[in-house]
Amino acid sequence: MDGLEGKSEVAGNHKRELNYGDLSLRVLALALTLVAAIVLGVGKQTKVVPLKIIQTLPPVNVAVSAKWQYSSAFVFNVVSNAIACSYAAISLLLLLADKNGNKGLAMLILLLDLAMVALLFSANGAAGAVGLVGYQGNSHVQWRKVCDVFGEFCSHVAVAVALSLLGSLAFFLLVALAAIRILKKAN
Repeated sequence: MDGLEGKSEVAGNHKRELNYGDLSLRVLALALTLVAAIVLGVGKQTKVVPLKIIQTLPPVNVAVSAKWQYSSAFVFNVVSNAIACSYAAISLLLLLADKNGNKGLAMLILLLDLAMVALLFSANGAAGAVGLVGYQGNSHVQWRKVCDVFGEFCSHVAVAVALSLLGSLAFFLLVALAAIRILKKAN
């Protein structure tokens, strides 16, 4: 035992050990993905921006908003984090309710953990790429920086992507620990 496991349930002659390290990582993944979805989901900023239509006329002030719903990458990130958070809660309940140590359920959870890693990594990559273009712009295609205008919104995006990345790493550790346990049982 590595100090993170403890005997908990006895069902007939079959003992099942709860792995407190796995449960802790699952709760951490749940919390991180929940907070990431909330942080980006509440991100909104409105600024008044001068818009020059004709060079000889004075600029017209226009109210412009930045919202997560305006970018498909940010929508993908919020939805992916919500899916991962929901899955983490359901899998946590299933693991706690499983009295017999069902191997089929364990394999299903392992595969779904791996799917959450892939889902979150792709969502983080998409949101991070769009966020980077917003932060730096792209002079080759004449995309201008927007984070100098919408700094608060860009901060929400950065924090949400960082939290989501930590959540995806928690799911990755769950997969890695399961792989290590499978290798130990095989030897």
